[in-house]
Amino acid sequence: MRGLILGLAALVVTSSFVQAAGDSIAGQKVMTQCQVCHGKDGIGKLSYTPNISGQKYEYLVHSLMAYKIGQRKSQMMSSVVKNLSDEDIANVAAYYAAIKITVEAPQ
Repeated sequence: MRGLILGLAALVVTSSFVQAAGDSIAGQKVMTQCQVCHGKDGIGKLSYTPNISGQKYEYLVHSLMAYKIGQRKSQMMSSVVKNLSDEDIANVAAYYAAIKITVEAPQ
């Protein structure tokens, strides 16, 4: 059963719909659900919330879909994504992936 679920998740993540980039402008509307923990800028607001700004689009889509189907476990994330459509997920992923970040290596 677990193999079937993982297979379906892989199929969804690699589908042509998901491979097409989402709309970052439309993602701003979806982002309102995410900003409580991740902020508008994608910087985690809580000590246990990851920064997602500038993250790879495909990674964000894959992660959100995994929460949606129960492959990844988080009560908070699962409750947020359960009502998101595939298009919403693509759009919010595009929004956070489009945020430009600057990285500086320690000296």
